Amino acid sequence: MATAGPRSFSAAEVRARCAQGACLVSCHRRLYDLSGFVRLHPGGEQLLRRRAGTDVSAALDGPPHRHSANARRWLEQYYVGEMEPGDEQSLSETVDEKVVDAAAQIPEQTDLCYKTVDVEKDLVDWQKPLLWQVGYLGEKYDEWVHQPVDRPIRLFHSDILESLSKTAWYVVFLVWTPVVLYLSWFSYTSLAQGNTRLFSSFTTEYSIPVHKYYFPFIFLLGMFLWSLLEYLIHRFVFHMKPPASNYYLITLHFLLHGQHHKSPFDSSRLVFPPVPASLVIGFFYGVLRLLLPEVLGLSVFVGGLCGYVIYDMMHYYLHYGSPRKGTYLYGLKAYHVKHHFEHQRSGFGISTRFWDYPFRTLIPEETFKKED
Repeated sequence: MATAGPRSFSAAEVRARCAQGACLVSCHRRLYDLSGFVRLHPGGEQLLRRRAGTDVSAALDGPPHRHSANARRWLEQYYVGEMEPGDEQSLSETVDEKVVDAAAQIPEQTDLCYKTVDVEKDLVDWQKPLLWQVGYLGEKYDEWVHQPVDRPIRLFHSDILESLSKTAWYVVFLVWTPVVLYLSWFSYTSLAQGNTRLFSSFTTEYSIPVHKYYFPFIFLLGMFLWSLLEYLIHRFVFHMKPPASNYYLITLHFLLHGQHHKSPFDSSRLVFPPVPASLVIGFFYGVLRLLLPEVLGLSVFVGGLCGYVIYDMMHYYLHYGSPRKGTYLYGLKAYHVKHHFEHQRSGFGISTRFWDYPFRTLIPEETFKKED
């Protein structure tokens, strides 16, 4: 039996669907339904809404911004059919702003079905858990994992393990914020007793008293140290390049971070689950206990823990938030998306770009072009 060819759409039908709230764009006669992606677009929803019902060929090729190979591959996931011959010329390159604003208020309605992964050409079976498959990709793993897709990932056969590997963003806030508040109060009141002295294990004569008024500065020091730790973990652990011959290291990399690069908009995998996080957090607390007096180490630790919570919240927001154009978070979102789609070996800062400067892993400024 012959397979049916791609569906054809007239320009009038495309405009009608866009008027109902859908976001369809064409590129060289190929039609794409971006309705499910419009709120996640790195350049903002309004920018994509302005392109609805138009041909985006020129916008993809630039200027001002030439889209990456990964961005073009990402677009293909939303392919729905072809424009009727001759009708592609009737799609204008701009639309009325009033139409854009009206469409943004209408719930996205579309009955178009689009493919998310070409299972015949992909290297893994998406109907089965991926964690135990990726190790067999060998030398193909690094290229495969950095070709993002828009679909959820299942890691484990066990429903229990699978549920433990997923976390809603607010769980991190609800679990760790009370811990931060309690430990902050405990550290401050302990310092207020006046018994904490720096270098007391080496000398009593020249030891330095640590007053309660120092707590805010120690807390901020902990947050600063966390920002460095965040960078180092992201660069040297999460972005290690596992040997192609090592099944177990490839599997570990995918479990730790590769899954996120393969499916960057899987909302259940953008923050660290509390159970494994508690083990890692406990390890770093133990290290600080060995290096610093108990209360002083705890004060630094609670600042770092607060930095971690902010980092996780910010990471989720950089994927799902809509920061106002021109703000710090808008630039940080664009920076992080560049890391996912174009510069996987640079741009490791998430909550801040600060450490990318001294470590020379900053994404070049010339890759960020203004677009109206």
